[in-house]
Amino acid sequence: MNEGAAEVLAPDGLPVAPELIAEAAALAEEEATRRHAELAAEIEAANRAYYEADVPILTDAEWDQRFRRLVALETAWPALITPDSPTQRVGTKLGDTFDEVRHRRPMLSLSNAFSDDELRAFDARVRRGLGLPAAPEAAPNLAYVAELKIDGLAISLRYERGRFVQGATRGDGTTGEDVTANLRTIRSVPAKLTEPASLDARGEVYMPKTEFARINAEREEKGLPLYANPRNSGAGSLRQKDAAVTAARQLATWSYQLLEDDADRPGAPRSQSQALARLEALGFTVNPNRESGLDIEGVIAFTESWRDKRHDLPYETDGVVVKVDAFDQQERLGIVSRAPRWAIAYKFPPEQVESVVEDIVPYVGRTGTLTPVAHLTPTKVAGSTIARATLHNLDEVRRKDIRIGDHVILQKAGDVIPEVVRPITEKRTGKEREWDMPAACPVCGQPVVRDEGAVRHYCANPACPARVGQEYGHFAGAMDIDGLGWAVLSQLLERGMVKRRGDFFRLSVEDLESLDRYARRSAENLHAAIQKARKRELARIIAALGIPQVGWTTAIELAYWLAAEVPAGEGWLARAATHLRTVAAETPERFQDLAGVGPTVSAALAAWFGPGGPGEGVLEDLAEAGVEAELPEPRAEASTGPLAGKTVVVTGTIEGFSREEAEAAVRAAGGKPGGSVSKKTDYVVAGPGAGSKLAKAEELGIEILDADGFRALLQGS
Repeated sequence: MNEGAAEVLAPDGLPVAPELIAEAAALAEEEATRRHAELAAEIEAANRAYYEADVPILTDAEWDQRFRRLVALETAWPALITPDSPTQRVGTKLGDTFDEVRHRRPMLSLSNAFSDDELRAFDARVRRGLGLPAAPEAAPNLAYVAELKIDGLAISLRYERGRFVQGATRGDGTTGEDVTANLRTIRSVPAKLTEPASLDARGEVYMPKTEFARINAEREEKGLPLYANPRNSGAGSLRQKDAAVTAARQLATWSYQLLEDDADRPGAPRSQSQALARLEALGFTVNPNRESGLDIEGVIAFTESWRDKRHDLPYETDGVVVKVDAFDQQERLGIVSRAPRWAIAYKFPPEQVESVVEDIVPYVGRTGTLTPVAHLTPTKVAGSTIARATLHNLDEVRRKDIRIGDHVILQKAGDVIPEVVRPITEKRTGKEREWDMPAACPVCGQPVVRDEGAVRHYCANPACPARVGQEYGHFAGAMDIDGLGWAVLSQLLERGMVKRRGDFFRLSVEDLESLDRYARRSAENLHAAIQKARKRELARIIAALGIPQVGWTTAIELAYWLAAEVPAGEGWLARAATHLRTVAAETPERFQDLAGVGPTVSAALAAWFGPGGPGEGVLEDLAEAGVEAELPEPRAEASTGPLAGKTVVVTGTIEGFSREEAEAAVRAAGGKPGGSVSKKTDYVVAGPGAGSKLAKAEELGIEILDADGFRALLQGS
């Protein structure tokens, strides 16, 4: 844009590059209409994938590029603007999983800036809107607050007289989803404020980088699709029908907007910086990485200071939010369509670098899964040097067409996990080699098996040294034995000092002192950590076993189920092991009584705990070694509701419900979802595809309901 030229604004107040508007204006009307429809459809699809499925199909840069082209078309051809255009709305339409919550005030989106010049253009618009001198003249009455932008899921928390009463997602900006129960499981959401204030606090739910890495590692071992980034995995964890799933994920929050009912009272916050201090005083977590009292050059300096430092943070940030500090100035500037005129989000540019794939090596995980890993020419990206990057599975290698010797584009997914984006095919010389999964395990030499109909290749040898090492490493980590890393573990396994999980707890200080590079003090510290781990929550012990298909959520459910099945008392862990073995051998379908456990996970539990299974004798050995389980407190069962005290088994396809939704509906109505049919079952809800459970219900004379009957039952009629 030429200096002194009038800035062209789109219908929503965003600046639009003149060349994009000129390009759009030069189109014939028919072509402009066609391109508008295509762009709108692409953006809508991307919005649904991002907000509803929590699986992005476009990068932020790709989305913003399409959005700006759509704005340019609407600027050049105003007749194309309709109320349902993506430029006129925030977020996406709501699904039908949660109840709707109408926001007391709209939750807006923010316009984006991608350069220092665009931040300065924002400052110029603010100055014009407030009637202040143009930059660079000083404007002592204008100050900005700069806050790190958290890439999470926007939420609104409602408090009445100091108590948390309701929480909702942003949704379409006007109406959100009621996720109150899930938000109550997050520690940083205060149940009670430091004073009896009535207010809305808005902020972001996010997943810390370490939790994101843990969950993806767990999913990869199971052969499940990986989450793309912490934002989407955090959003997916919050938007669960079963709050137990959310509770099993270590989510956190930052709060950044305060809407008090008595905002006009004397002493109430009159600026964003004062509101942040007020939120902190009330007990909310507020990001300390912020600055106030800035002019626009101070804002730019703030963004520069965090460009590299952000990689060291324990959470993901994709930019900086800039807000006019004074509330009266915000009110004067107002909003336009989908965004406020007094705030903008500066986005850090995506950091991608070039590297070379020197080799592709398969690594064997604790369940035997072979994961191809690219060995790269060491390259610095997003603050650290990367020499390895997982390629996930053979299908992914083929899909991206990555070959040994390729020059590739490398980035960090969510600033956390190294990711090979694509090969640079134009740099190929013909010497590059395609990679294939080996026929034999690279560690033990046993044949590699592929799951039928799945992408997973695995070593089926349970005694494979790589599997054993990973399994025992997982056990030590999940039991939180501080200091027992791979260097120590490999020595313990190689020397035969640990042959069973219980052997960890039989190690003496002298045993540990005999390890290479271990002095007496180090041995005593590790021994103390092992002794501390002798008593752990039952769910943690179960999760540490590394049972296929069983993550933290299922471990929690199994812990509650076992605690209810086996009476407390001396020798509990050994008695629980006997009970598990009996159920696995005689009535394995009972494992489906656990919330969220279907035939696949039930079969995995039965195979692991059953006679001859890999888990046979494991819990007894731990009990013999002195490990004690802390049992969970019994869950309070709903005493009210149309299904209070009733057990309901769902089988087949129920119109309007997934299995998880049907079980959640039963629990919400005060009932207990059952996995198997017995004389204790009160109702069986059956749909197309129902099999043996339906036959068993008919045999026992249990009342059978279809989808309509189920809905009537839930309503108490």
